[in-house]
Amino acid sequence: MSGGPPHTEPVDVHLILRRESAAGPEVLLSRRAGQVYAAGLWHLPSGHLDGPHEDVVAALVREAREETGVVVDPADVRAAVTVHHRSPGGSSRTGYFFEVRRWRGTARIAEPDVCDAMDWAPLDALPAGMVAYCRAGLDTYRAGARLAVHFQLPADAIAFGSGTDRLRIVPDVTDRSYAVRPDATVVQSARRGDVTRAH
Repeated sequence: MSGGPPHTEPVDVHLILRRESAAGPEVLLSRRAGQVYAAGLWHLPSGHLDGPHEDVVAALVREAREETGVVVDPADVRAAVTVHHRSPGGSSRTGYFFEVRRWRGTARIAEPDVCDAMDWAPLDALPAGMVAYCRAGLDTYRAGARLAVHFQLPADAIAFGSGTDRLRIVPDVTDRSYAVRPDATVVQSARRGDVTRAH
C-alpha cells in the first residue's frame, strides 16, 4: 500500500453510433469547437458522468440526446471498448466506448457552442485531425479487442499521429495466443490421476 489517498480519475462515455452503408460501416463524428479541450478536432459524441447517481449506460443515453438529438434505448447499448488514457498534460481517465446500432431521430448538432460540424465517417477510413484518445478507442474497436491502454507522453500532440501512436491493446481471455498453459509435469500428473481435487 502506498499510504496516500486513493487515486481517482474522471469516467468518460463515448458513443459509437454505427450505421451500415453500401461502402461499409460508418460512425458518427463531431468536430469540437469553442472553448473546449481539443477544439477543431474530430471526436465521437462523448461526455462525463454527472455524478455517483449516474451509471455509464444512463450517461451515454443522456449524452447522445444532448449532443446529437438522437434517442437511444438503454437496451440497445452494447459494451465495445474500455480505454485507460493519459493525456500529454499528464492527467488520466477511463473511457467506456459503447456501440449503438438502433436509435430514434436524426443526428444533428444539438450543442453548437461546443460542436461546429457532424458527419458520418467510414470506420475503415477515419479522417485526419482526430483526438488521439478517441482514435485509440476506435482502432481498438476495429481490431475486435475490448481493452486498451493509451498513455501519451508530454511532448505528444492531442491529435492522432501515426508516428506517436501510443495505443497498447490488452489481449482478453479469449485470445488463445496469450493463454497460460499448465506446465508439462502438471498435465502428466493430471493424466495419471495424481492431482488432488479440491473439495
